[in-house]
This record gives sequence, C-alpha cells and structure tokens, in this order.
Amino acid sequence: MCFVELDGNVLSLRRGNPPASALSNACLTGSKIQVDYDGPCKEKKHVSPSASPIVCYQSNRDELRRRIIQWLEAEIIPDGWFSKGNNYSEILDKYFKNFDNGDSRLDSNEFLKFVEQNETAINITTYADQENNKLLRGLCVDALIELSDENADWKLSFQEFLKCLNPSFNPPEKKCALEDETYADGAETEVDCNRCVCACGNWVCTAMTCDGKNQKGSQTHTEEGMTKYAQELQKHQETAEKTKKMSTKEI
Repeated sequence: MCFVELDGNVLSLRRGNPPASALSNACLTGSKIQVDYDGPCKEKKHVSPSASPIVCYQSNRDELRRRIIQWLEAEIIPDGWFSKGNNYSEILDKYFKNFDNGDSRLDSNEFLKFVEQNETAINITTYADQENNKLLRGLCVDALIELSDENADWKLSFQEFLKCLNPSFNPPEKKCALEDETYADGAETEVDCNRCVCACGNWVCTAMTCDGKNQKGSQTHTEEGMTKYAQELQKHQETAEKTKKMSTKEI
C-alpha cells in the first residue's frame, strides 16, 4: 500500500503497514496519514527549472495572428442575388459582441476565449509540455492586445480590435533596449542563474533563487529581486522608446 499524509507527501513505498518511522513522525508532528491506494507508490517527477522563461516571440505572435485572420476570412460570405452576405468587419463585430462582457472592451481573458473558438488557430505547439503551450497561447494573446492598445489599458475597443486583426496591418518589429544598446527579438542575457529573453520588445526573466552552485558572485537573486530587475529593464526600454520618439519628432 502507498501511505501518504493528507497534504500529499509520500511516507512509504512499502506494501503493508507503514514503517515505524513514518508512524512516529506522524505522532510527533500531529500529521494524519491514510492509505492512498494499493500497490507501491508512484515516483514523483522532479521538474527541473526551465533554462529560459516561457515567452511569446514575435514569430509566435504573428503566426497566431495569421491563423486567426485566415479563420475569419474563411467566414466571409459574398452578397448573392437574393441574399445579403457579410464582410470582414461584420464578422469581427459579431465576435466582439459575443465575447464582450458589456463594457465595450475585450480584455485578455475575453480575447483568449474568442481565439479558443478555433482549434487550428490555437494549435501552437512550441513546447513538448501542453501546459507550457497553454501558457504560450495566453502570452501571445497579450502580445496581440499590445499591438493596437492605444491607451495602454490592456483592453481593446472595437476599433483597436479591428486594427489588430486588419489583414493589411503589418505589425512593427520591436527591439529591447539595454545599456544604450538595442537587441532583436530572441536575444538573451543572464543574471546569475537567471536568464532574460527579449520577446515582442519586452525583457522577460526567469525568477529562480540562486544557490551556491550556480551563483556568480555573492548576491542571491530572489524572485522579488528578479522582478525588480525585470522592472528596471522595462524602465530602460520605455526611456529608450521615448527618446527615439522625441528624436523622430525633431527630424
């Protein structure tokens, strides 16, 4: 039998009664144990931290966008002799109203539900793990929203939604700024045991706590520290973009 604590910790891999150590530990700690199932316990898989953060690259974003547009264009019905068809804008309007919660805006959750209506559009399998692919899908939806979100509220009005999925709109290539340099999509940099990746114009970093084995130097980067570092990267990025815009205006 496989004995476990109620919180899921495996206590014994043996058949029959649990070992005395497991019983004594349960008594000392006040933990309750129970039989989970007959037979030896299944070994728990130890998932090693990802070498790179899960990100939506511009190629992922553009591929998702291409598939959505292809799906929507397939629903266009030309006007007939005795019937009225529908055009691309009308199709977008229909989906916008179907998934809008009444505030005339589509947030990331509503946009994702809209995208999930088409299995082909969402079938982006960059990673072997399906959970990672699901996360990638959500990140790419956020990247699509960022394309045409003019007031930076992370929601799209119908006009912004229309611009985002306009077949004639070519999404600009965005680069990441760091220390007076610009980096293309997919560029990487390391901070101790953590890795930062440039994706859709934003730096995205892992948030692992570094131990003595993989740590460079004496400073330990906690998740809070990495979040702060990522924020500093983003501030640098925003400053660089503002400077670029001002220079363009002067020209």
